Amino acid sequence: MRRFTLVVFTCLHGVLAMPEQAFGQDQPNILWITSEDNGVKWVGCYGGTNANTPAIDQLAKEGFRYTNCFDNAAVCAPTRSVWITGMYGISNGTQPMRSRNEIPHDTIKYYPDLLKQAGYHTSNPGKTDYNIGGREDKDPWDYKGGKEQYGWRMRKPGQPFFAIVNITDSHESRAHGSHDEVKKDPAKMKLFSYHPDLPVIRKTYAKYADAVENMDRKVQDAIDALKADGLYDNTIIIYNSDHGGVMARSKRFLYSSGVHCPLIIRVPEKMKHLYPGNKPGTTVDRIVSFVDMPKTWLSLAGANIPNTYQGTVFLGADAEPAPKYHLGFRERADERLDHVRLMRTGRYSYHKNYMPFAPAGHHLAYLWKAQLTPAWEQHHREGKTNEITGRFFEPRASEEFYDNKSDFDNVHNLIDAPKHQKMIAELKTALRKKQLELYDTGLLPEKMRERRAAENNLTIYAMARNEKLYPLEKYLDAADLALERDKANLKTFKKWMSDDDEGMRWWASVGLNLLEKDARSASATLKQALTDESHEVRILSAWTLIKTGQSKQALAVLDELLFEGTENEPMLHNTLDWIGEPAFPLVKKYIDNGGSQKGKYGISILARIAQVQGW
Repeated sequence: MRRFTLVVFTCLHGVLAMPEQAFGQDQPNILWITSEDNGVKWVGCYGGTNANTPAIDQLAKEGFRYTNCFDNAAVCAPTRSVWITGMYGISNGTQPMRSRNEIPHDTIKYYPDLLKQAGYHTSNPGKTDYNIGGREDKDPWDYKGGKEQYGWRMRKPGQPFFAIVNITDSHESRAHGSHDEVKKDPAKMKLFSYHPDLPVIRKTYAKYADAVENMDRKVQDAIDALKADGLYDNTIIIYNSDHGGVMARSKRFLYSSGVHCPLIIRVPEKMKHLYPGNKPGTTVDRIVSFVDMPKTWLSLAGANIPNTYQGTVFLGADAEPAPKYHLGFRERADERLDHVRLMRTGRYSYHKNYMPFAPAGHHLAYLWKAQLTPAWEQHHREGKTNEITGRFFEPRASEEFYDNKSDFDNVHNLIDAPKHQKMIAELKTALRKKQLELYDTGLLPEKMRERRAAENNLTIYAMARNEKLYPLEKYLDAADLALERDKANLKTFKKWMSDDDEGMRWWASVGLNLLEKDARSASATLKQALTDESHEVRILSAWTLIKTGQSKQALAVLDELLFEGTENEPMLHNTLDWIGEPAFPLVKKYIDNGGSQKGKYGISILARIAQVQGW
C-alpha cells in the first residue's frame, strides 16, 4: 500500500516537534513543528522586516499561507490547554495562567490518546505545560523525550506517526539580558507604534530579531532531517507559532500583536486533493482559531473525534465551513489579574474589558525582565509618552473596537465611531452567544469560582454547567450593567449588594467602583460591604470608598486583610497597587514589618511598589 507523510510545523510555546511519518492512504503521518512567541510581524513572508526567515518563507512558497490564524489565549499554558483538549480554556476552567485546574478526564480526551487509538505513534519530546491538573503532561505521548529530537525515528517500521518538534529559540526569554552581543542593526528595526523610539527599545528588538533568525534555522534543520530520512516529498508540513510576542503589549494580550500568528501548510503534489487552495504559493483567508487544530489533526488521521471538541476542521477531505468569528480570552497572567474577552473577524475586533480599572501595563515580573519594558515604563513616569505610547499604563475603557486592516497595532479605539456601530453590535451579540454556548467559567473571580467548585466537590467545568450554582446569563447581564459606568444603575447596584449570591455582589461592587465619585451616595452600602463574607467584595468596596474620599475605614479593612490573611491574596495585592498613593502607607507598613519580598513569579507586587517608591 502506498504511504504518504503529513508534517505539521507549528510555533508553540513549549510543544515539541512531531516526527514525520510515512502516510497511510487513510492515515497520513503528521509532523507539527512549533516555535514560541513570534507573531506574524516577525516572519518575512507576512511582511516582517526585522528578522530574516528564509526557511519559513520557502515553506510558504511551496505551501499555503493562512492570513487569519489566531491564538485563543495569547500566552503559553492556557493556549496549550486548548490544544491538548480541543476545547476553549474558558469552557474547561483552565484559562488562568498555570492554574492547573482539574477537568473530567473520563469525559474530555486528549488528542494524542485518540491518535494512539487510531494506530499512531505519538511523540512530544519537549515542554508540555498543559495547565491541567489530574494527569501528568507527558503521559499521553508514546515518546516523551530523550536524545532523539525527531520523534518519528522512534516509531515501529511502517507505523503512522504524529510528532511535535518545538523550537524555543524565539521564546520571550531570548529578549532578556544584556544587549552587548546583538548582531542585528537596531537602527533598522521597525517598532510597533505604541513603543516610544528609544535606543534601548531598538536594541531589545534587535536582540529578539537575532533569536527569531536562530529559530528559523532550527526550522530548516527539521526540514533537512525530514529530507535526510526520505520523507519530505511524502509529508504535509504545517507551521504556526504558539502566540504572538514578545515585546510588551503583545504576548499575554488580545491585541493583534498577541494573537495573530503565522500558519503555513505545505502539501506535496501527490496529495493535491488535500490542497486548501488552488495551487501552492497562494494564501488562504479563512479564519483558523487554535481550537480548530486538534480536531483537524484527528480528522486528517481518520481518528475518532469526540463531541467535546469545539473547533472546526479546516484542512482535508472533511473540512468544515469556515467560522465567521474568532474568540479570544485573557485572565490572570502570572501574578497579575485581568479579565478580557475578544470576538473578531479577520478585519475587525471587539474587546470587552471586565476589569477595566486594571491597566494593561501593570508590572509583571517576567515581562519586566526585558530591558525594553522598564525603559518604556520609566519614559512614561517621566511624562514623556503621548496618547498612543502611554495608554498601556493607564486604566482602560470598558470596550474597545479596532479595524485591524488600517490599525494592526490596535491603538485607535473606534468603539464610539458611528460607522462601526452595526459591526460592534454584531460582534457583541456573537460574543455573548459564544460565552453561553461554552459555559464561560470566567464570570466569577478566579478564587471565588475555585471556592464554589470545591464547596460542591465539583470541577470548575462541572460547576459551570450547573445553572443553580453558576447562573451565567444572570452574571453576563450584571457584568454588562456594571461596565456601562452609568450612575442611573446605582440603585440596582445597591440592591445587588445584599444579594445572597456573592457573584452578584461582586458585579455590583465592580459597577460601584467604576462609577467612582458618583458612587458616593452608596457610602452606607459600601461600608456595610466591608464585612462581606466575600473578601473580593470587601476589597473592591474598600477601594471604591477610597475613590469617593472615605479612606479611613476602608484602609483599616485592607490593613486587616493584609496582616491577618485573606482567601484571595492575589486580588488584595493587585488592588493595593491599583489604588496607588492612598495605599502606600499600608504597603510601606507591610514591607517594614517583613512582608514578603518575593512572589511566586518573582519580586512581589508590594515589594515592587516599595522599590519604585525608594523605601
